[in-house]
Amino acid sequence: MKIVAQIKDPVNKEMELFESKFRDSMSSKVALLNRITYYIVNRKGKQMRPMFVFLTAKLLNNGEVNERTYRGASVIELIHTATLVHDDVVDESNKRRGFFSINALWKNKIAVLVGDYLLSKGLLLSIDNGDFDLLRIISVAVREMSEGELLQIEKARRLDITEEVYYNIIRQKTATLIAACCSMGACSVLPESGDVETFRKFGEYCGMAFQIKDDLFDYGEQKIGKPTGIDIKEQKMTLPLIHTLNTCSKSEKKWLINSVKNHNRDKKRVKEVIAFVKERGGLTYAEDKMHEFKKSAMDLLFTYPKSPYRDALELMVNYVVDRKK
Repeated sequence: MKIVAQIKDPVNKEMELFESKFRDSMSSKVALLNRITYYIVNRKGKQMRPMFVFLTAKLLNNGEVNERTYRGASVIELIHTATLVHDDVVDESNKRRGFFSINALWKNKIAVLVGDYLLSKGLLLSIDNGDFDLLRIISVAVREMSEGELLQIEKARRLDITEEVYYNIIRQKTATLIAACCSMGACSVLPESGDVETFRKFGEYCGMAFQIKDDLFDYGEQKIGKPTGIDIKEQKMTLPLIHTLNTCSKSEKKWLINSVKNHNRDKKRVKEVIAFVKERGGLTYAEDKMHEFKKSAMDLLFTYPKSPYRDALELMVNYVVDRKK
C-alpha cells in the first residue's frame, strides 16, 4: 500500500472531502437504494480514478481545485461504479474485491436497476450544474466502453483478432475511462485549453499500459507465482497470444486456435498454451509494448514543470506497470 499512499499524499485533503461529496451524490429517497449504495461506498477500492482527476487539476492550476473538479471526480466514480455493477451481472460474477457483488446479494434485476440509477445520477450531477463540457467527456467514455466490450465479444467468437483490433478494444474498454479522468481534471480548471487533450492522451497511454499489464498476469509472473490461464479459459485474445499466433507456423497456429476454442477447460492443454506463448516470446513482446505506452505517457507528463502533483502522476504511471496484482 505504501506506493498508493505516496501517490495519494498531495491530494489527501481533496480525497477526504470527495468521499463525503460522493456519498451525498448517491443519496435517494428509496431506502433499499440507500442500503445498497451504502454497501458500495464502504467497499471501495484504491480510488485511482478520482486521484487522476485531482492530481491533473492541481498540476495545471497551481495546486488548487474547484467545485467542478469535485463534481468531475464524482461523475467519473458514479459511472465507473455503474459499469462495475452491470459487469458483474453480465459476467455472472458473485464476488467483487473479495466481497459479495450486488447481484449476488440482491439478484440481477435490482443490480441492473442500481447500475442505471448510478448512471443517471452521474449525468444529472453534470446537467444540474451546467457542466456540459464535463458531461461530454464522460458520455464519450461510456459509448466507447460499450463499443469496446461488444467488439471484444464479436471477435472472441471468431478468434481473428489482429494487433490493431486488440489495441482498439483495450483503448475503448479500459484506457478510455482513465483518459476521461485526466481530461476531466484538466477541463474542470482549464476548460477549452489544449491541456484537456494532452491529458486525455496521457490517460489513454496509462490505460493501455495498465491493460497489457493485466494481460501479462494471466501468464503468471515470478512475483505472483502460478499462471492463471483465466483469459484463455474465457477465450479472450490478449497481446501475448495474438503476437504468438501472428508469428508461428500454420500448423502451430491451427493447434493454438483449436486449444483456445475447444480445449480451454483442459488444464494440461492450457498449461501447454502458456508455455508455448512464453517460449515464442509473446510475453517479452507484450512487455516491450507496455513500456512503449508508458514512455509515451511520461513524455507528455514531462512537458510540464516539476511539482508534487507531477511526481505523484509519475509514480502512478510506474505503479501501473510495476504493480504485483
